Amino acid sequence: MTAAQDTRPHAAAKPVRWAADTVAMVREGARVRLDYSAQSLWRVDRMIEDIRREGPPHGAVQSALRGFGAYAGEVIVRQTGAEWWATGGEYWVRTPDGRIWDPIDEARRAYGGHGSLRLLCRDAATAR
Repeated sequence: MTAAQDTRPHAAAKPVRWAADTVAMVREGARVRLDYSAQSLWRVDRMIEDIRREGPPHGAVQSALRGFGAYAGEVIVRQTGAEWWATGGEYWVRTPDGRIWDPIDEARRAYGGHGSLRLLCRDAATAR
């Protein structure tokens, strides 16, 4: 663990763990490497789309969607210098310009066919 991660807010602990678990899961299960780059979110969006096409119920994929969203949030944190925030068991990312992003909900929206983690990251990285 790097010194930067040692000083991260407590709110980051769970989503950072979910993201790391997701990286390991897709590396082992799907043989896909995720490197926390914005470009890797293309692969994540495609994986979510593939899962959606298979048609499992939302409850069966809820944990995976949370992990994909946490991964996207961690990409935003690393790309923009954002921070994880939490309240009431919900987690979101606040970019340095003060904007709030909900990558975990965006993963759920992507599963429903109405969201994109790649586009969320692009929008978050675009300064106002």
